[in-house]
Amino acid sequence: MSIDGIGDMITFARVVEARSFSEAARRLGLSKSAVSKQVARLENRLGARLLNRTTRRISPTEVGAALYERCSRIAAEVEEAEEAVMRLHAAPRGVLRVNAPMSFGHLHLAPAIAPFLERYPEVRIDLSLTDRFVDVIDEGFDVVIRIARLENSSLIARKLAPARRIVCASPDYVRRHGSPETPADLTRHDCILYANHSTQSEWCFEDPSGRRHTVRVDGRLRIDNGDAGRAMLLGGGGVALMPTFLVGADVQAGRLVHLLPEYEDVFGGIYALYPHSRHLSPKVRAFIDHLGESFGPEPYWDRDCSARGGGRAGD
Repeated sequence: MSIDGIGDMITFARVVEARSFSEAARRLGLSKSAVSKQVARLENRLGARLLNRTTRRISPTEVGAALYERCSRIAAEVEEAEEAVMRLHAAPRGVLRVNAPMSFGHLHLAPAIAPFLERYPEVRIDLSLTDRFVDVIDEGFDVVIRIARLENSSLIARKLAPARRIVCASPDYVRRHGSPETPADLTRHDCILYANHSTQSEWCFEDPSGRRHTVRVDGRLRIDNGDAGRAMLLGGGGVALMPTFLVGADVQAGRLVHLLPEYEDVFGGIYALYPHSRHLSPKVRAFIDHLGESFGPEPYWDRDCSARGGGRAGD
């Protein structure tokens, strides 16, 4: 295959990812007409229409979708080869666009960024904190932090740390209402429900033997923000199932009590997600490596939480 042929395939892959000739041209540093000509040349060479074009949107045809899977791998391999050479001569540099959930970003990501910027003075970070589910490719992010049990994705994911949730309440609440001994006892408590979870009224646990327990809880407060839930807990407003990255320091300081410590919540992990097309960028690799070192398989917020253990980041 000629160099031009490989270039046309890479350009086609970028058009599919951007869903726009103009945006693909911007990302490639080319003119819109040059991008259009390369895609047309590829269609002529293959004798097939690869894109459905409308005034508002571009999408691949059935043939184009099949070709895209191969072209994206070619693009990744070409960039991998280029960046392998670049890493020998260049330090991480440029603007790094990062997105993360709001509470985790405030408490843990932002403090971790300061030493990263000191270490890599040629990198600038554009940080977006939102609990909204963002589209990594369409919105142009280099790295997105997600806290979940990941489903299959076209993105590359690296697990930075375990994500655990624990049942907790304030010492004052426990003195007034007692402590549950089993998950079933939670039905007798005023539970704070998190509206952003699809299973907000069903809390699932795993006991030391590996057996699953699901309990349906209820309460007078339903919220859509973890920081507000933490404030309610500290004020003695009920019992909640909270991520340890949010309440770990409170448990360590005695401001909150970890209830049901023998029962582990099945939650997932804290992941860095990034597109194939950027997976070996020096700035992306350096940033993700830094976060892995900062958090790791036993993150500092899980220490002294009296838990059975949070798994390993490489799991």
